[in-house]
Amino acid sequence: MPDRNSSRVKEFVFTGFTDSPELAATLFALFLVNYLITIVGNLGMLMLIRTDARFHTPMYFFLSNLSFLDICYSTTISPRLLKDLLREKKVITFNECIVQFYFYVTFATTECYLLAAMAYDRYMAICNPLTYTITMSQKVCAFLVAGSYIAGTVNAVIHTGCMTRLSFCGPNVIDHFYCEGPPLFQLSCSDTSLNIFVMFSFASFNLISTHLTVLISYSYIVATILRIRSVEGRHKAFSTCSSHLMAVIILYGSFIFMYLQPNTSRNGGKVASLLYAVVIPMLNPLIYSLRNKEVKSALRRVMEKYVA
Repeated sequence: MPDRNSSRVKEFVFTGFTDSPELAATLFALFLVNYLITIVGNLGMLMLIRTDARFHTPMYFFLSNLSFLDICYSTTISPRLLKDLLREKKVITFNECIVQFYFYVTFATTECYLLAAMAYDRYMAICNPLTYTITMSQKVCAFLVAGSYIAGTVNAVIHTGCMTRLSFCGPNVIDHFYCEGPPLFQLSCSDTSLNIFVMFSFASFNLISTHLTVLISYSYIVATILRIRSVEGRHKAFSTCSSHLMAVIILYGSFIFMYLQPNTSRNGGKVASLLYAVVIPMLNPLIYSLRNKEVKSALRRVMEKYVA
């Protein structure tokens, strides 16, 4: 039997999006603007929530953690994507690939559980307003956020452990723009059936459990909103949830397309990955700021303070 280490691939090469220098330059400009908006938007949300006492509530505590996650999530993927767009040969070492894979899985899984926690928070605020402040105490909120990070870390450790048991001794060209499970499985010269089973099982559990939490929470929320007699009251109640619901639909839709489809096409997989790894971290602060009157008012006050 050949030695695993002696035949192991030491580096991988990404195919990326294009081999055309002109198109690569255009994509670099687009993704650079995307990344800058992501960082500035999410940092802005973090600073606004931290400095304005009116935002020291459970809802904005979760939102600040979502902004922090989006910064980490985007930074795991975007800087290397930008770097590779400027290079003819898009090389990543084996160890760097494993590290990127680990942090990507950690932040992606954590975000799913955090969005489920945010749905539960909205359910308690709208359906049980009298007990909301007691139920969603600082201790409970901290527990839900910590639980989200623990779930993300455990999931990443399991997937990364399964990944490191594989041998890569043949082709080293990853048909993708970052290190993700399915494209890496295709390059392995060892049996990947366990990895595929673990990926599908854990992805199914994480997505279905968090998705059900969101669906059940919003089923009760919608039923409660419809019982509100005042049109203004219904609009106000729904406006506090619409931003979160929009973020959930985009994220879960792209995750389900990538991980729960038996045969995801090459380009389809890249588009789905681009959505949840690059676009969504940029959209979240825009969605929450543009569709939230309190955030817009706070931003207006800050702008007037510094402009005046």
